Amino acid sequence: MLIAKNLSHSFDYLLFENVNLQINPKDKIAIIGSSGSGKSTLLHILSALLKPQNGIVEYEGKDIYSISEKELIEIRKKEFGIIFQFHYLFNTFTALENLQAAAILAQREVDMKLLERLKIKDVINQNIQTLSGGQQQRVSIARVLTKHPKIIFADEPTGNLDKENANEVIDVLFEYCDENNAALLTVTHDYEIAKRFERVYELKDKRLNIWK
Repeated sequence: MLIAKNLSHSFDYLLFENVNLQINPKDKIAIIGSSGSGKSTLLHILSALLKPQNGIVEYEGKDIYSISEKELIEIRKKEFGIIFQFHYLFNTFTALENLQAAAILAQREVDMKLLERLKIKDVINQNIQTLSGGQQQRVSIARVLTKHPKIIFADEPTGNLDKENANEVIDVLFEYCDENNAALLTVTHDYEIAKRFERVYELKDKRLNIWK
């Protein structure tokens, strides 16, 4: 589905080099590493948000950084789902209106069973600003899943959640991947959460290596 080859990137210093990774349908992959190791930067490169300084990222046989901007926008909109550390929801909207906006763009419908699973059905008509950080994060996850992406890229998706709720969110993401033949790539600092994934890589000393 997605193949990264010989990725290298730096800002004021070299973050990582010669990173190779393959993502297939139903894969559940976690990337761990210390703060500043480049985990989020790598996630942004793989999810078509940041062009690497070296290397290529192929999605379904096409180098995503060589295609037209129009094609790339379509991939981001319909094929990739990105869960950020900050929710980036519309603060003047209710939770439901945020989900409806995503559904309209993706030509989908809001799944009420998903809202129950994520424990946000009871607050769905509340303004986003009245929700807790954990509730906002769960709404942002529901918004991404509403798009029915083929690959979910998640940057610390459980950072605002306690242990019980974090595991429930991971359960929902895993179930979505299994039911929809989709893949999940998560960046996390939580080693207990990482252990639940089928494949775990560690970004350390500028290299991406198998941790589990």
